[in-house]
Amino acid sequence: MSARRRFRQLVRIGPVQVGSSYDSRGIEKHTAACTAPRCGFSADYDSRAAAELAARTHRCPVR
Repeated sequence: MSARRRFRQLVRIGPVQVGSSYDSRGIEKHTAACTAPRCGFSADYDSRAAAELAARTHRCPVR
């Protein structure tokens, strides 16, 4: 069973949205997810810098 995460510090970099949240164990995670329809890119990172770098370098195959 997965719990819904409450994201904070949302930032949009191109089509990618980056947000921070705490996982079920209370560890902070940072997620980068493309908002383009049918793209499907999303990934969790341990640092905010890594998530923002992924957002800046993402080349959306849909666009």
